[in-house]
Amino acid sequence: MIGRPFLDAAPVLEAIEHSGFEAYFVGGSVRDHILGRVISDVDIATSALPEELKQIFPKTTDIGIEHGTILVHFKGAAYEVTTYRAESGYSDFRRPDKVSFIRSLEDDLQRRDFTMNAMAMDRQGRIIDPFRGQQAIANRQIVTVGNPDERFREDALRMLRAIRFHSQLGFEIEENTLASLERNSALLVNIAVERRAIEFEKILVGQNRQRAIEMLARTGIHQYLPGLGGQKDRLVRFSEIESKQLTLAEIWALLLFTLEIGSNEYEPFLRSWKLPVQRIRKIKDIVTWLHYREHEEWTRKTVYGAGLETAISAEKIINSISSGMKSDIPRIKDLYEGLPIKNRSDLQVSGNDLMEWLDRGAGPWIRDVLEEVERAVIFREVQNKKDQIREWLQHAIRN
Repeated sequence: MIGRPFLDAAPVLEAIEHSGFEAYFVGGSVRDHILGRVISDVDIATSALPEELKQIFPKTTDIGIEHGTILVHFKGAAYEVTTYRAESGYSDFRRPDKVSFIRSLEDDLQRRDFTMNAMAMDRQGRIIDPFRGQQAIANRQIVTVGNPDERFREDALRMLRAIRFHSQLGFEIEENTLASLERNSALLVNIAVERRAIEFEKILVGQNRQRAIEMLARTGIHQYLPGLGGQKDRLVRFSEIESKQLTLAEIWALLLFTLEIGSNEYEPFLRSWKLPVQRIRKIKDIVTWLHYREHEEWTRKTVYGAGLETAISAEKIINSISSGMKSDIPRIKDLYEGLPIKNRSDLQVSGNDLMEWLDRGAGPWIRDVLEEVERAVIFREVQNKKDQIREWLQHAIRN
């Protein structure tokens, strides 16, 4: 029984076949169908050339036509359809120097990375499996199509993909494939940091992440990931911490903490991974408060300073590190709910008010006074009302 994404796309295959060409579902969707995993979209491979596909379908978009891929718009949906191809010459260890369009499905499948990804399925659900991908799935093994050294030298990113599948699926990496990872790990320096970061983050959140991270260290691949060179022992320690309950940002913060990255190095480390600025800021906040929580209890002031989300994130991580520690999350929520203001923007007073009340010009003093007002409101020394804050300030100045 094939799932809805395949049924919806089956008329595309049928239209191609009725024009005298072959068409099959290929790649990850076929693998996930066999595994019983949720399938979000499907890829289609065909013996038809791009210009032939354009004769079959009235509406298409060129999205990678030099590699034989076009987007076919059909009944309100869009499908990536790629012509069978052969590839040769991988001078950058990532993309082929030459792509040739071919008419053989088996030759097209032969260029793919792992046997579990080198299967095809027709619209009736029949599996075409020339490289024993189904057996690899049954054995829960990650095996390259053919010689692993050749596959990894064609595209070095495949080495991280192998470990990513190990993390996501819990499959073991076959012995020869694993040995090849160790031999060829240095080729990863040829891969853009952004591509390495995408795979690394998928490794971090996989169900088998702990063993996968340990494998990064054991194979030496970590040496070719930003900021992880020379960190084998700490990376292994990181792999031993249970992190299934943590978000991706929290796992990054835990990594910084475990690697003992200094506070001045948080940003350079995260920037070396080319992470977005907003995420860098969030991760830095979490790890900063994690270091506070390592030695101190939460107070009204610190929950206010951290903010509810960041305080909870730091608490979740400290609970992961110290498994016997009782979670303080309920107390954090109580402290936060009891705050008269949640951030400085809630103050019913502005810098302009201060200049008017105190008859002073603009300057750094405004920030200092606002911080005093903020502290007084948090500790309920004064209510967050403009008249009462003015009266409190005048009294404070007189005294």
